[in-house]
Amino acid sequence: MNPAELGRHFEDLFGSVPRMFRAPGRVNLLGEHTDYNEGFVMPCAIGFSTRVAISPRQDRKLVIRSEDFSEQFEFDVDELPTRGTRVWCDYVVGTAVMLREIGHPIPGATLLIKGEVPIGAGLSSSAAIEVASALALLSLTGAQLPLPELARLCQRAENLFIGARVGIMDQFASCLGKAGQALLLNCRSLEFKLIPLPDDLRLVICNTMVKHEHASGSYNRRREECDEGVKLLAQWDPSIRALRDVSIEYLERHAAQIPPTIYNRCLHVVSENQRVLAGAECMTDGDVRRFGTLMRESHRSLRDLFEVSCPELDVMVEVAESLPGYCGGRMTGGGFGGCTVNLVQSAYAQEFGGKVSERYQSAVGIKPDVYVCSAANGAEAG
Repeated sequence: MNPAELGRHFEDLFGSVPRMFRAPGRVNLLGEHTDYNEGFVMPCAIGFSTRVAISPRQDRKLVIRSEDFSEQFEFDVDELPTRGTRVWCDYVVGTAVMLREIGHPIPGATLLIKGEVPIGAGLSSSAAIEVASALALLSLTGAQLPLPELARLCQRAENLFIGARVGIMDQFASCLGKAGQALLLNCRSLEFKLIPLPDDLRLVICNTMVKHEHASGSYNRRREECDEGVKLLAQWDPSIRALRDVSIEYLERHAAQIPPTIYNRCLHVVSENQRVLAGAECMTDGDVRRFGTLMRESHRSLRDLFEVSCPELDVMVEVAESLPGYCGGRMTGGGFGGCTVNLVQSAYAQEFGGKVSERYQSAVGIKPDVYVCSAANGAEAG
Protein backbone atom coordinates (compact mmCIF):
# COMPACT_ATOMS: atom_id res chain seq x y z
CA MET A 1 0.00 0.00 0.00
CA ASN A 2 1.52 3.31 -1.12
CA PRO A 3 0.92 6.63 0.68
CA ALA A 4 -1.88 7.67 -1.65
CA GLU A 5 -3.74 4.41 -1.08
CA LEU A 6 -3.33 4.74 2.67
CA GLY A 7 -4.69 8.29 2.50
CA ARG A 8 -7.71 7.21 0.45
CA HIS A 9 -8.47 4.36 2.82
CA PHE A 10 -8.25 6.78 5.75
CA GLU A 11 -10.79 9.06 4.05
CA ASP A 12 -13.10 6.11 3.40
CA LEU A 13 -12.92 4.98 7.04
CA PHE A 14 -12.97 8.29 8.88
CA GLY A 15 -14.24 10.92 6.44
CA SER A 16 -11.33 13.34 6.67
CA VAL A 17 -8.11 14.05 4.78
CA PRO A 18 -5.07 12.99 6.82
CA ARG A 19 -1.49 14.16 7.05
CA MET A 20 1.09 11.47 6.37
CA PHE A 21 4.33 10.55 8.15
CA ARG A 22 6.92 7.85 7.53
CA ALA A 23 9.74 6.29 9.56
CA PRO A 24 12.03 3.43 8.47
CA GLY A 25 13.38 0.37 10.19
CA ARG A 26 17.10 -0.07 10.55
CA VAL A 27 19.85 -2.62 10.21
CA ASN A 28 22.98 -2.47 12.33
CA LEU A 29 26.30 -3.19 10.63
CA LEU A 30 28.43 -3.20 13.80
CA GLY A 31 27.88 -2.44 17.49
CA GLU A 32 25.36 -4.81 19.04
CA HIS A 33 24.30 -4.32 22.66
CA THR A 34 26.68 -1.37 22.95
CA ASP A 35 24.10 1.42 22.76
CA TYR A 36 22.64 0.98 26.24
CA ASN A 37 26.22 0.79 27.53
CA GLU A 38 26.80 4.34 26.21
CA GLY A 39 29.10 3.01 23.50
CA PHE A 40 29.36 3.18 19.71
CA VAL A 41 27.14 1.73 16.98
CA MET A 42 27.02 1.80 13.19
CA PRO A 43 23.44 1.40 11.93
CA CYS A 44 21.71 2.59 8.78
CA ALA A 45 18.07 3.10 7.94
CA ILE A 46 16.57 0.70 5.40
CA GLY A 47 13.90 1.01 2.74
CA PHE A 48 11.14 -0.62 4.80
CA SER A 49 8.98 1.91 6.62
CA THR A 50 5.94 2.36 8.82
CA ARG A 51 3.49 4.99 7.61
CA VAL A 52 1.03 6.85 9.79
CA ALA A 53 -1.97 8.78 8.52
CA ILE A 54 -3.42 11.20 11.10
CA SER A 55 -6.14 13.79 11.49
CA PRO A 56 -7.37 15.74 14.54
CA ARG A 57 -10.66 14.99 16.28
CA GLN A 58 -13.07 17.39 17.94
CA ASP A 59 -13.60 15.07 20.91
CA ARG A 60 -10.89 13.94 23.36
CA LYS A 61 -10.47 10.48 21.90
CA LEU A 62 -7.33 8.83 20.56
CA VAL A 63 -8.46 6.32 17.93
CA ILE A 64 -5.83 3.93 16.57
CA ARG A 65 -6.28 1.47 13.72
CA SER A 66 -3.83 -0.59 11.66
CA GLU A 67 -3.97 -2.06 8.18
CA ASP A 68 -2.07 -5.05 9.56
CA PHE A 69 -4.24 -5.99 12.56
CA SER A 70 -7.99 -6.30 13.00
CA GLU A 71 -8.47 -4.43 16.28
CA GLN A 72 -9.34 -0.75 16.61
CA PHE A 73 -8.44 0.94 19.89
CA GLU A 74 -9.93 4.01 21.54
CA PHE A 75 -8.57 5.97 24.50
CA ASP A 76 -9.47 9.13 26.37
CA VAL A 77 -6.45 11.41 25.88
CA ASP A 78 -6.93 12.76 29.41
CA GLU A 79 -6.80 9.27 30.92
CA LEU A 80 -4.14 7.41 28.94
CA PRO A 81 -2.71 4.27 30.59
CA THR A 82 0.65 4.56 32.33
CA ARG A 83 1.96 1.18 31.17
CA GLY A 84 1.60 -0.91 28.04
CA THR A 85 -0.72 -3.90 27.86
CA ARG A 86 1.41 -5.90 25.39
CA VAL A 87 -0.63 -5.08 22.28
CA TRP A 88 0.65 -3.36 19.15
CA CYS A 89 -1.00 -0.01 19.91
CA ASP A 90 1.27 0.36 22.98
CA TYR A 91 3.95 1.86 20.73
CA VAL A 92 1.59 4.66 19.69
CA VAL A 93 0.10 5.27 23.13
CA GLY A 94 3.56 5.24 24.71
CA THR A 95 4.73 8.11 22.50
CA ALA A 96 1.58 10.08 23.35
CA VAL A 97 2.25 9.57 27.06
CA MET A 98 5.88 10.70 26.71
CA LEU A 99 4.84 13.79 24.73
CA ARG A 100 2.46 14.71 27.53
CA GLU A 101 5.21 14.23 30.11
CA ILE A 102 7.49 16.76 28.39
CA GLY A 103 4.73 19.35 28.12
CA HIS A 104 3.16 18.57 24.72
CA PRO A 105 -0.22 16.95 25.48
CA ILE A 106 -1.99 15.80 22.35
CA PRO A 107 -5.53 16.70 21.32
CA GLY A 108 -7.98 14.11 20.09
CA ALA A 109 -6.66 12.28 17.03
CA THR A 110 -7.35 9.43 14.62
CA LEU A 111 -4.43 7.37 13.32
CA LEU A 112 -4.28 4.71 10.62
CA ILE A 113 -1.02 2.76 10.45
CA LYS A 114 0.58 0.60 7.79
CA GLY A 115 3.86 -1.22 8.48
CA GLU A 116 6.34 -2.68 6.00
CA VAL A 117 9.09 -3.53 8.50
CA PRO A 118 9.00 -7.27 9.29
CA ILE A 119 7.86 -7.76 12.89
CA GLY A 120 10.17 -9.64 15.24
CA ALA A 121 13.00 -9.75 12.71
CA GLY A 122 15.44 -7.48 14.54
CA LEU A 123 14.91 -4.65 12.04
CA SER A 124 13.29 -2.27 14.53
CA SER A 125 9.66 -2.37 13.56
CA SER A 126 8.98 -0.98 17.04
CA ALA A 127 11.22 2.06 16.51
CA ALA A 128 9.60 2.71 13.12
CA ILE A 129 6.08 2.86 14.55
CA GLU A 130 7.25 4.92 17.54
CA VAL A 131 9.03 7.53 15.44
CA ALA A 132 6.31 7.80 12.78
CA SER A 133 3.60 8.06 15.47
CA ALA A 134 5.57 10.63 17.46
CA LEU A 135 6.02 12.82 14.38
CA ALA A 136 2.33 12.49 13.56
CA LEU A 137 1.11 13.27 17.08
CA LEU A 138 3.57 16.14 17.49
CA SER A 139 2.25 17.73 14.29
CA LEU A 140 -1.10 18.27 16.03
CA THR A 141 0.40 20.13 18.99
CA GLY A 142 2.06 22.97 17.08
CA ALA A 143 5.39 22.11 18.74
CA GLN A 144 8.60 20.90 17.14
CA LEU A 145 11.38 18.71 18.52
CA PRO A 146 14.86 18.27 17.04
CA LEU A 147 15.16 14.74 15.68
CA PRO A 148 17.72 13.62 18.31
CA GLU A 149 15.27 14.68 21.03
CA LEU A 150 12.46 12.86 19.24
CA ALA A 151 14.62 9.73 19.22
CA ARG A 152 15.18 10.10 22.97
CA LEU A 153 11.45 10.45 23.53
CA CYS A 154 10.70 7.29 21.58
CA GLN A 155 13.40 5.41 23.46
CA ARG A 156 11.78 6.47 26.75
CA ALA A 157 8.43 5.21 25.48
CA GLU A 158 9.93 1.78 24.87
CA ASN A 159 11.88 1.75 28.14
CA LEU A 160 9.19 3.08 30.48
CA PHE A 161 5.87 2.32 28.78
CA ILE A 162 6.63 -0.90 26.89
CA GLY A 163 9.15 -2.24 29.40
CA ALA A 164 11.97 -3.08 26.99
CA ARG A 165 15.29 -1.61 28.14
CA VAL A 166 16.55 -0.81 24.65
CA GLY A 167 19.23 1.76 23.90
CA ILE A 168 18.98 4.78 21.62
CA MET A 169 20.30 3.24 18.40
CA ASP A 170 17.06 2.07 16.77
CA GLN A 171 15.12 5.28 17.20
CA PHE A 172 18.13 7.44 16.29
CA ALA A 173 18.75 5.57 13.03
CA SER A 174 15.05 5.75 12.16
CA CYS A 175 15.08 9.51 12.72
CA LEU A 176 18.42 10.47 11.15
CA GLY A 177 19.36 7.83 8.61
CA LYS A 178 20.73 9.00 5.24
CA ALA A 179 20.60 7.26 1.87
CA GLY A 180 23.84 5.53 0.96
CA GLN A 181 25.39 6.10 4.37
CA ALA A 182 25.75 4.49 7.77
CA LEU A 183 25.76 6.43 11.04
CA LEU A 184 28.71 6.22 13.40
CA LEU A 185 26.85 7.13 16.58
CA ASN A 186 28.27 7.96 19.99
CA CYS A 187 25.42 6.79 22.23
CA ARG A 188 26.61 8.87 25.17
CA SER A 189 26.77 12.29 23.51
CA LEU A 190 24.56 11.51 20.47
CA GLU A 191 27.27 12.98 18.26
CA PHE A 192 27.34 11.17 14.95
CA LYS A 193 29.26 10.99 11.74
CA LEU A 194 28.01 9.85 8.35
CA ILE A 195 30.03 6.97 6.89
CA PRO A 196 29.54 6.55 3.11
CA LEU A 197 28.93 2.99 1.97
CA PRO A 198 30.46 1.95 -1.37
CA ASP A 199 28.08 2.20 -4.32
CA ASP A 200 29.00 -1.30 -5.47
CA LEU A 201 27.82 -2.97 -2.24
CA ARG A 202 24.34 -4.05 -1.21
CA LEU A 203 22.94 -4.99 2.16
CA VAL A 204 21.43 -8.46 1.94
CA ILE A 205 19.25 -9.07 4.98
CA CYS A 206 18.34 -12.71 5.62
CA ASN A 207 15.42 -13.38 7.96
CA THR A 208 15.66 -16.67 9.86
CA MET A 209 11.88 -16.45 10.46
CA VAL A 210 12.58 -17.10 14.15
CA LYS A 211 10.84 -14.39 16.18
CA HIS A 212 12.26 -12.55 19.12
CA GLU A 213 10.65 -10.33 21.75
CA HIS A 214 12.67 -7.49 23.29
CA ALA A 215 10.50 -7.20 26.37
CA SER A 216 11.20 -10.84 27.24
CA GLY A 217 13.51 -11.70 30.10
CA SER A 218 16.56 -12.61 28.03
CA TYR A 219 17.16 -9.16 26.53
CA ASN A 220 16.56 -7.30 29.77
CA ARG A 221 18.71 -9.80 31.63
CA ARG A 222 21.68 -9.01 29.37
CA ARG A 223 21.34 -5.37 30.30
CA GLU A 224 21.21 -6.28 33.99
CA GLU A 225 24.39 -8.32 33.58
CA CYS A 226 26.15 -5.35 31.99
CA ASP A 227 25.00 -3.19 34.89
CA GLU A 228 26.40 -5.77 37.32
CA GLY A 229 29.73 -5.59 35.50
CA VAL A 230 29.82 -1.79 35.79
CA LYS A 231 29.16 -1.94 39.54
CA LEU A 232 32.00 -4.41 40.03
CA LEU A 233 34.49 -2.54 37.85
CA ALA A 234 33.63 0.81 39.45
CA GLN A 235 34.85 -0.53 42.78
CA TRP A 236 38.41 -0.13 41.53
CA ASP A 237 37.82 2.99 39.43
CA PRO A 238 34.87 5.18 40.51
CA SER A 239 35.04 7.16 37.26
CA ILE A 240 33.53 4.16 35.42
CA ARG A 241 29.83 4.81 34.86
CA ALA A 242 29.24 2.52 31.86
CA LEU A 243 31.08 -0.23 29.99
CA ARG A 244 31.94 2.49 27.47
CA ASP A 245 34.55 3.66 30.02
CA VAL A 246 36.32 0.27 30.28
CA SER A 247 39.35 -0.85 28.25
CA ILE A 248 40.13 -4.47 27.48
CA GLU A 249 43.35 -4.15 29.47
CA TYR A 250 41.48 -2.90 32.55
CA LEU A 251 38.87 -5.64 32.22
CA GLU A 252 41.53 -8.36 31.91
CA ARG A 253 43.36 -6.98 34.96
CA HIS A 254 40.29 -7.67 37.10
CA ALA A 255 39.09 -10.83 35.35
CA ALA A 256 39.72 -13.08 38.37
CA GLN A 257 37.48 -10.88 40.52
CA ILE A 258 34.46 -10.97 38.20
CA PRO A 259 32.05 -13.93 37.77
CA PRO A 260 32.77 -15.65 34.42
CA THR A 261 29.37 -14.88 32.87
CA ILE A 262 29.58 -11.19 33.80
CA TYR A 263 33.14 -11.06 32.49
CA ASN A 264 32.04 -12.51 29.15
CA ARG A 265 29.22 -9.99 28.80
CA CYS A 266 31.61 -7.13 29.55
CA LEU A 267 34.27 -8.47 27.18
CA HIS A 268 31.80 -8.55 24.32
CA VAL A 269 30.71 -4.93 24.86
CA VAL A 270 34.23 -3.58 25.33
CA SER A 271 35.60 -5.38 22.27
CA GLU A 272 32.52 -4.54 20.20
CA ASN A 273 33.07 -0.83 20.82
CA GLN A 274 36.59 -1.22 19.44
CA ARG A 275 35.23 -3.05 16.40
CA VAL A 276 32.82 -0.22 15.63
CA LEU A 277 35.55 2.43 15.69
CA ALA A 278 37.87 0.22 13.64
CA GLY A 279 35.03 -0.50 11.20
CA ALA A 280 34.36 3.19 10.63
CA GLU A 281 38.01 3.68 9.70
CA CYS A 282 37.93 0.65 7.40
CA MET A 283 34.82 1.81 5.55
CA THR A 284 36.18 5.36 5.24
CA ASP A 285 39.41 3.95 3.77
CA GLY A 286 37.52 1.58 1.46
CA ASP A 287 38.83 -1.55 3.21
CA VAL A 288 35.67 -3.62 2.85
CA ARG A 289 37.52 -6.90 3.35
CA ARG A 290 38.70 -5.85 6.82
CA PHE A 291 35.21 -4.57 7.63
CA GLY A 292 33.84 -8.00 6.75
CA THR A 293 36.34 -9.61 9.11
CA LEU A 294 35.11 -7.34 11.91
CA MET A 295 31.52 -8.41 11.18
CA ARG A 296 32.52 -12.06 11.54
CA GLU A 297 34.31 -11.32 14.81
CA SER A 298 31.22 -9.51 16.05
CA HIS A 299 29.01 -12.52 15.37
CA ARG A 300 31.35 -14.90 17.18
CA SER A 301 31.41 -12.56 20.16
CA LEU A 302 27.61 -12.29 20.23
CA ARG A 303 27.35 -16.07 19.97
CA ASP A 304 30.02 -17.11 22.46
CA LEU A 305 30.39 -14.22 24.93
CA PHE A 306 27.04 -12.46 24.97
CA GLU A 307 25.05 -15.61 24.10
CA VAL A 308 22.26 -13.94 22.14
CA SER A 309 22.53 -15.92 18.92
CA CYS A 310 20.55 -19.08 18.20
CA PRO A 311 21.13 -22.17 15.99
CA GLU A 312 19.22 -20.69 13.07
CA LEU A 313 21.22 -17.46 13.10
CA ASP A 314 24.48 -19.40 13.27
CA VAL A 315 23.44 -21.53 10.28
CA MET A 316 22.46 -18.42 8.32
CA VAL A 317 25.91 -16.94 8.92
CA GLU A 318 27.69 -20.19 8.04
CA VAL A 319 25.88 -20.84 4.73
CA ALA A 320 26.90 -17.39 3.42
CA GLU A 321 30.63 -17.87 3.85
CA SER A 322 31.74 -19.37 0.54
CA LEU A 323 29.37 -17.55 -1.80
CA PRO A 324 30.61 -15.22 -4.60
CA GLY A 325 30.58 -11.52 -3.81
CA TYR A 326 30.29 -12.04 -0.05
CA CYS A 327 32.33 -9.60 2.05
CA GLY A 328 31.10 -10.40 5.56
CA GLY A 329 28.03 -10.82 7.71
CA ARG A 330 26.65 -11.29 11.20
CA MET A 331 23.48 -11.45 13.21
CA THR A 332 21.85 -8.05 13.65
CA GLY A 333 19.43 -6.79 16.26
CA GLY A 334 18.84 -7.86 19.83
CA GLY A 335 19.28 -11.55 19.08
CA PHE A 336 17.42 -14.77 19.93
CA GLY A 337 16.25 -14.91 16.31
CA GLY A 338 15.70 -12.33 13.62
CA CYS A 339 18.06 -11.54 10.77
CA THR A 340 21.61 -11.56 9.55
CA VAL A 341 23.04 -8.61 7.65
CA ASN A 342 25.51 -9.30 4.85
CA LEU A 343 27.69 -7.01 2.76
CA VAL A 344 27.64 -8.31 -0.81
CA GLN A 345 28.98 -6.94 -4.07
CA SER A 346 26.06 -5.55 -6.05
CA ALA A 347 26.59 -7.78 -9.07
CA TYR A 348 26.17 -10.87 -6.89
CA ALA A 349 23.49 -9.70 -4.48
CA GLN A 350 20.46 -11.40 -6.04
CA GLU A 351 22.33 -14.66 -6.66
CA PHE A 352 23.67 -14.53 -3.11
CA GLY A 353 20.18 -14.15 -1.68
CA GLY A 354 18.90 -17.12 -3.64
CA LYS A 355 21.79 -19.38 -2.63
CA VAL A 356 21.54 -18.46 1.05
CA SER A 357 17.82 -19.18 0.95
CA GLU A 358 18.39 -22.61 -0.61
CA ARG A 359 21.16 -23.57 1.79
CA TYR A 360 19.32 -22.35 4.89
CA GLN A 361 16.09 -24.12 3.95
CA SER A 362 18.01 -27.33 3.28
CA ALA A 363 19.76 -27.11 6.64
CA VAL A 364 16.90 -26.15 8.98
CA GLY A 365 13.72 -26.79 7.01
CA ILE A 366 12.54 -23.17 7.09
CA LYS A 367 12.16 -20.94 4.04
CA PRO A 368 13.71 -17.55 4.90
CA ASP A 369 12.79 -14.12 3.65
CA VAL A 370 15.66 -12.30 1.93
CA TYR A 371 15.77 -8.55 1.33
CA VAL A 372 18.30 -6.85 -0.95
CA CYS A 373 18.51 -3.19 -0.04
CA SER A 374 20.67 -0.10 0.50
CA ALA A 375 20.91 2.48 3.24
CA ALA A 376 17.89 4.81 3.12
CA ASN A 377 16.70 8.17 4.41
CA GLY A 378 15.21 8.58 7.88
CA ALA A 379 11.82 9.81 9.08
CA GLU A 380 9.87 12.51 7.29
CA ALA A 381 6.45 13.94 6.62
CA GLY A 382 4.65 12.85 3.49
